[in-house]
Amino acid sequence: MTLIRNPLFLTTPNDPHNHYNPYLLLHAFTPTAFFNAKPMLYRADLLDTIVFRHGLPRLLGGRMSEALRKELRSALNKVSQAFDGLGDFTIFSALSLATIFKKPSTGTMIPICFRVGVQSVPVVAITGMFIGMVMAIQVFSQFQSLGMATQIGQIINVSVIKELGPVLAATMLAGRIGSSMAAELATMRVTEQVDALICLGVNPLHYLVLPRVLACVLLIPILTVLANFMGVFGGSMVCTEIFKVDPYHYWQNSRGHIQIWDLSVGLIKPIFFGAAIALISCHRGMNSRAGAEGVGKAATSAFVWSFMSILVLDFFLALFFNNLHQAIWPDNSIKTFGPK
Repeated sequence: MTLIRNPLFLTTPNDPHNHYNPYLLLHAFTPTAFFNAKPMLYRADLLDTIVFRHGLPRLLGGRMSEALRKELRSALNKVSQAFDGLGDFTIFSALSLATIFKKPSTGTMIPICFRVGVQSVPVVAITGMFIGMVMAIQVFSQFQSLGMATQIGQIINVSVIKELGPVLAATMLAGRIGSSMAAELATMRVTEQVDALICLGVNPLHYLVLPRVLACVLLIPILTVLANFMGVFGGSMVCTEIFKVDPYHYWQNSRGHIQIWDLSVGLIKPIFFGAAIALISCHRGMNSRAGAEGVGKAATSAFVWSFMSILVLDFFLALFFNNLHQAIWPDNSIKTFGPK
C-alpha cells in the first residue's frame, strides 16, 4: 500500500472531524483491496501529506514532515558547502598570489608555457576563424535585407574583437588547459607527490600553482589576439569571396568603427579569464578526492566552474568598461583607425 498514489481517507476514533492528532488511522481503498483493507496506524508527523476526504491536502498544524525536513536540511547543507568552497577558494587564491614576489624557477615555467601557449595555437586559430565565418553567415542576410551589406564588416569585427574572440577562446582554453591542470594536480595529490614537496620544505603553491597562473595570465591574451585575427580573417573571407561584398567598403567601414578602446577591452578581458581558469583549475586539482573518480571529478568541475566564471567576469567587465567609457568620453569622441 502506498500513501501517495492511493486515495487516503484519514480518520481517528476520537476525532471524526479530522482535527490534528499525532496518530491517524489510514483506510486505503484500492480496486483490488476495497473490502479487505484494514486500518493502519501511522504517525501523522512522519507523513509527507495528509489528504481530506474531498481530496485537498492539509497542513499538520504548522509542523513539518520528516521528508520535507530532510530536503530542507539537505538544501541548507548544499548552500553552506557552497559558501565554504567560496571561502576556501578565496584563501587559496590569496595565498597563491602572495607567492608572486618570489620568482618561479625557469625549469618549471618553460614546459608549462609550452603546453599553455604553443600547443594551444591550432585549437585557438581554428576556433577564431570559424567564429568569424559563422558570424558573417548569420549577419549577412539581415544586413542585405536592409541594404547595408557593405556595413557588415564593422559588426563582425567589433563583435569578434570585444566579445566573441576573448570569451570563446577562453572557453576553449578552459576545456583544454583547465581540465589538464586539474587532472595533473589531482593525480599528484592522489599519489602523495604534493605531500612529498611539503616534506622537502617546498611550498606547493609557489612550485605548482604560481607558474600555471602566470602562464595563463601572460599567454591567454596573446592567444586571444590570434583568435581575433583569425576571426576577422574568416569573416572577411566569407563576406568578400562568398557573398561578394566589395572589399574596399568592407575594410573601410571596419577601420572607421573599430576603436582603440575596443582593442584594449579585448586584451584586458583575457587577463582576468586566464587568472580565473588557472586558479579554479589548480584549486580543484589540489583539493581532489582520492582515487580515479576524484581525478575525473576534479577535471570536470574545473571546466564547469571556469566556464561559469568566464561568463560572470565577462558580464561585470563589460558593465565596468561601458561605464568607464561613458565617464571618460561622454560624447563618444574617441580616436578610431579611420574616418567614420
